[in-house]
Amino acid sequence: MNAEFINPFVAALLNVLKTMAQVELVPGKPRKKTDEKAGGDVSGLIGMVGDNIQGSLSISFEESLVFEIMEKMLGEKPESIDSDVKDMVGEITNMICGGAKSDLDQKGFDFGMATPIVVSGKNHSVDHQVDGKKMVMPFSHPSGKLYLEMCFNK
Repeated sequence: MNAEFINPFVAALLNVLKTMAQVELVPGKPRKKTDEKAGGDVSGLIGMVGDNIQGSLSISFEESLVFEIMEKMLGEKPESIDSDVKDMVGEITNMICGGAKSDLDQKGFDFGMATPIVVSGKNHSVDHQVDGKKMVMPFSHPSGKLYLEMCFNK
């Protein structure tokens, strides 16, 4: 997988969480992903399709981190991963993909974005449904971890 595709998503993730929730993440080392198991407790997944590219993006949050983000964004800390938390995860996923899309459009990679879906639960899985290599990049914060997964057919 090419850094030209990855970097806009990483930049958008860091920007959205810093701007919307004053949460600064520390990037870890990216690695190949060979299974469907999500790293966190709640994940947003969004598909991307264009003439010359097909892919998907998943952002998986540990419960403690997603609660911290929700508290900073909305002023209240949830007690469980409820519909409000899931809505926020879907919206964050959409904002990150939209930010990266803007950057990639300028590089000639035009694609449409699907509506994000959100999956939650301990040991849940994320199916990218794209025939391509999968990459996961961990991020850490004192409140917990986040995992950015990407899969592209290029």
